[in-house]
Amino acid sequence: MLDVNRDEGYTTADGRKIGRVAMEMKNITLRFGGVVAIKDISFDIRWGEIRAIIGPNGAGKSSMLNVISGFYHPQEGEVWYKGHLRPRMRPYQVARTGIARTFQNIALFEGMSVLDNIMTGRLNHMNKGFFSQALWWGPAAREEEENREKVEKVIDFLEIQHIRKTPVARLPYGLKKRVELARALAAEPSILLLDEPMAGMNVEEKEDMSRFILDVNDEFGSTIVLIEHDMGVVMDLSDRVVVMDYGKKIGDGSPDEVRSNEEVIKAYLGVQHD
Repeated sequence: MLDVNRDEGYTTADGRKIGRVAMEMKNITLRFGGVVAIKDISFDIRWGEIRAIIGPNGAGKSSMLNVISGFYHPQEGEVWYKGHLRPRMRPYQVARTGIARTFQNIALFEGMSVLDNIMTGRLNHMNKGFFSQALWWGPAAREEEENREKVEKVIDFLEIQHIRKTPVARLPYGLKKRVELARALAAEPSILLLDEPMAGMNVEEKEDMSRFILDVNDEFGSTIVLIEHDMGVVMDLSDRVVVMDYGKKIGDGSPDEVRSNEEVIKAYLGVQHD
């Protein structure tokens, strides 16, 4: 059994120290008309961990990620962040609190270059007025140069220097996924939400993305919340796993605990009844 102290966190099998609760979802219920997408789910996310949310198609995983990012507002329950009840906020306001995300379906500006796409991740760090930016003068010029330096570091980190000036529309699928990760990282998030970052990738691309996710967690210090259907990837990367099925939570614990959970096995494999 994973020993998780509510106040002090826990230590992973490889000796990494996971901190206190960063975000807590308390009794979250989300409805769309008469359809209940999420039903009374509670779990926490701790500083420094890779927290996976898994479940069959239609389980409510992306809906939960949309609640965390502020895109959806639950009808019942509370979201606590950094020890405070989070009020109703729009997604851009949530982003300003240090939460960034990627999307299940790639959401990039296809006609823009890789560099320009990643620069959009710095918008919350650009504070100069429109006219100063348009004239590219004085403080505005210095601000853009500073933001450009941050973006170039992300480009180097994700090993995409060779495509930095390439229009996104010309890139293969796997590289587009990496550019979307770069844009999210450019925002310098405390919590990074990844919605199926390896969907549609081949084995080699998945290996690269797995390595980058681990490096982001280790070198950037970002807490990561991950939705992914590849169970091998989930079990290799995650510190703790929440399992959803038909909008309910049916499991929560370490990868080993989840792997041996009877209800989780039923949800994924089905059970033959007499």
